[in-house]
Amino acid sequence: MRKQEVTIYDVAREAKVSMATVSRVVNGNTNVRKDTHDRVMKVINRLHYQPNAVAQGLASKRTTTVGLIVPDLTNLYFAELSKGIDDIALLYKYNIIITSIENRLMKEDQAIQSLLNKQVDGVIYMSNRLPQEAVDAFKRTDTPVVLAGTKDNHTEFPSVTIDYQKADTEALNLLYNDGKKNLALVVGDPKAVVNADHRIPAYQKFMADHNLGEGHVYTNIKDHADGYNLYSQLMKDGIDGVIVTRDITAVGILNSATDAGKKVPDELEIVTASATKIASVVRPALTAIKQPLYDMGAVAMRMLTKLMANEELPETQIELPYELLKKQSTLNQ
Repeated sequence: MRKQEVTIYDVAREAKVSMATVSRVVNGNTNVRKDTHDRVMKVINRLHYQPNAVAQGLASKRTTTVGLIVPDLTNLYFAELSKGIDDIALLYKYNIIITSIENRLMKEDQAIQSLLNKQVDGVIYMSNRLPQEAVDAFKRTDTPVVLAGTKDNHTEFPSVTIDYQKADTEALNLLYNDGKKNLALVVGDPKAVVNADHRIPAYQKFMADHNLGEGHVYTNIKDHADGYNLYSQLMKDGIDGVIVTRDITAVGILNSATDAGKKVPDELEIVTASATKIASVVRPALTAIKQPLYDMGAVAMRMLTKLMANEELPETQIELPYELLKKQSTLNQ
């Protein structure tokens, strides 16, 4: 037979104190006499009492739970972001609920509302795309929201990112200085804020500033197969240098080039924009824009803890430093 769950009432009865006193001891309230505190703790340890987090949340109107909205659970980019979030959440004793919106059956606002209905104390939104339906859903609630790895051009929500325009321009300069002139940009969702308002404009400006024509922006290239199949089109268009926003897509292009006997980096240079582990384990290793993903997640979670404590943020739009790691897929290493 399953052992009956020990309740706060059982502890109070055994320790001969009120349930309020047990609650104060469990929550670290110092307004309890030492002998009373010690007596309650002995009973808690003897009965193996585990406080009910949900019940505590109902009493305090806090659930000590944070919601993460992730577009793709298999993407190492979001996995590394989440690690930073999780470590800080653990430090501040918050639990995490993850909601994936990659292949959602519901609309985005419905998915967000489903998460908010779980009474989370705060939300970290990690999708590269911030549609108006998501903005509207967040604005209908008092729940604090922080963006990690994506931007809000209207600055309605705090965010932690890098300077995507500066990073991509530096990568384009690397390719250009290596003698590559027919440069391309490969992105996933062209409507994603980071792509539509930062990466694509940076690419177009660079091409115009260097009199390289309109160039080629390939969109909706999201996985290894997409990258592998795109390679033939890159060759038809005479591309000799490419920046790819997803590591797995860059690997697809690299593998297709290798299978076709194309020399990387002599005939085709590749730069990827995330520098997850996959970029370093392939051969040739990929030159990459290294985003401080763990730190971005950690800073986003710390910002959220402040908002959940009703503290004012000294800075709401944070850009962390990035690094251009020169590896084997470009000539200049």
